[in-house]
Amino acid sequence: MILKGQNFRVMTVTGSDAKVVGMATNCVVTLTGNSEDASHKDIVGMAALPEIVSKGWQVQVDSLDVTDTAAMLTAIKKKQAFKLQWDETGTADNLEPQGAAFARTGMAYLSDGSFVFNNRENSTKSLQFSGTGALTKTTTTDYDDVTPAGFTKGQFVRLFLGSDNTTAPSKVIAAATSLTLHVSLTLEDATTKDTTGDWIVQEPTGLSYDISTSALMRGDDTITSSVDGQEIADLEDIYEASQPVKWKIANTSGDNNRTAGATIVSGSVVITQLTLNGPNRQNATYDAQLTGYGDYTVGA
Repeated sequence: MILKGQNFRVMTVTGSDAKVVGMATNCVVTLTGNSEDASHKDIVGMAALPEIVSKGWQVQVDSLDVTDTAAMLTAIKKKQAFKLQWDETGTADNLEPQGAAFARTGMAYLSDGSFVFNNRENSTKSLQFSGTGALTKTTTTDYDDVTPAGFTKGQFVRLFLGSDNTTAPSKVIAAATSLTLHVSLTLEDATTKDTTGDWIVQEPTGLSYDISTSALMRGDDTITSSVDGQEIADLEDIYEASQPVKWKIANTSGDNNRTAGATIVSGSVVITQLTLNGPNRQNATYDAQLTGYGDYTVGA
């Protein structure tokens, strides 16, 4: 029987229990063999003879569950290594690993995460794990139940900015339509001649992040909320000042979805790019790219 994609899943392993990434929509496992041409003058013919000199692996998982965004951001910040497993799954919810012949387990860093909160869309996350060290065959079939977290509508997660790096980020991006937080952990090959085997061992060496948002240049909503908004002119002022400003991404509710609830993550950024768009017979919009300045703080 052909294996269907919903029965091929990536999971984290704690102790003897495997737990799938909840509400996943896709997963990709890439095994890479780095090779060098081993041909030399003693060999007749023109064909290349690739010789594997090192091996590495990566896992990408996309999911509709963003309720663990803070936990994922903490893992990246703390340079936390995960024990990952991929396997065929069964049961009514496709949760239970089956111990397939292709199942493998290994340690990996969460090296890249994108968290997308767009207006009138279900929020999503995309996680990239980079393997460190060898993969092993696995027969782990114990598992933890996963309760679906439910969907998070993007309009209920918003970006707030201050006016400088001392003012609290209390002003929401007015008339916003999209929001993406992208965090990246830089890894370097840490293998030496003392390292056994061909597998690449990774070591975290740096952390960076950026935020992108889009908004109407002028909204037409009736604003009854007491929360002020940052408009395109305000962002131009911030950009022209060439100074960092404080920011936060928070859950929102209330009038015009502007009342900040729990803070997901906060920090300081500089605005590195503003693009003002004026297409004919369409709404005028702008795109802003903000680059992290210093570390971020998870939670309040």
